[in-house]
Amino acid sequence: MTATETMTAPTTPSTNKPYLEALQRDGFVVVRSILSPAEVVTLREAATEVTLQTRNGKWPYLRSVPKQFPPWPNTPPPSSEGGIWGVQHLMHPEMPHREKFIKTYFSPQILSIAEELLGISDSSDREELLVMELFNLLVAPENIPFELRWHRDDIPGPEGKQSHAQYNFSLCPDASLIVVPGSHRRVRTETERSADPYEKSLPNQLIVRLEPGDAVFYDSNILHRGIYQPKPEGGEEIRLTLHGSIGLKDHGTDSDKVRATAVLQHGIGLWVDRDDASLDAGERAEKMRTNLIGLGKGENIGYSLEG
Repeated sequence: MTATETMTAPTTPSTNKPYLEALQRDGFVVVRSILSPAEVVTLREAATEVTLQTRNGKWPYLRSVPKQFPPWPNTPPPSSEGGIWGVQHLMHPEMPHREKFIKTYFSPQILSIAEELLGISDSSDREELLVMELFNLLVAPENIPFELRWHRDDIPGPEGKQSHAQYNFSLCPDASLIVVPGSHRRVRTETERSADPYEKSLPNQLIVRLEPGDAVFYDSNILHRGIYQPKPEGGEEIRLTLHGSIGLKDHGTDSDKVRATAVLQHGIGLWVDRDDASLDAGERAEKMRTNLIGLGKGENIGYSLEG
């Protein structure tokens, strides 16, 4: 397999859970055309507007170049230094076009894939086990390229079970994510441990190529990095990727506590219980929000990854 190929769910799966099968085997699974062309257009227009507002200092929740992990500042660096590479809190009560992002996050198709990946059986009379987590936007820096170092996002739960489903939805052609397939099921090799944090090429690495409307769900323990090409200052946005996660309800284990830190470190707990934070997306969405509120506000919890 070359670095330009992308794995997807098998066309003739050996089980009735093709997404889970691919995720367990490879550490990620690509789902083609999860968003319709009309949805892509609507979301791209909304994402472009909130990106411009964030670049202009009118939205304080951002990811700034050159920092890979939180905490980030509340004002964007100048475009000559790269500016921003992300917009945080798309479901915040004061976020423009919030209702469009909420509709996408809680879409039945996305939630059903998350349930499959998290091992939740289909039962209408069970308690709500999914947890509303993060929904952000990843964008291209301005003027200068930006790279993330090789990393893993989280530790796996008992017996390797995922504590959340993590994904990227592309609204533009996207080849930013680079993964090492199968690395989610093992420790780093000697070559990987001794490699430079920004090593250009690791054995068996693969570029995940997405077209507008495609999504990739990936295991948080897979070894991966990002390479973001810059856009010219004032030019059209060349990367608009919705980056989200859906959690599995806390059951009191140590890995659940680690997951709570990974989610709450972004500051979502400071606004999710506001009176104006109701989602207007149905009973299930509100139950998922209640599960998130149960994790706490996240004050003084520190950061799971820094840098």
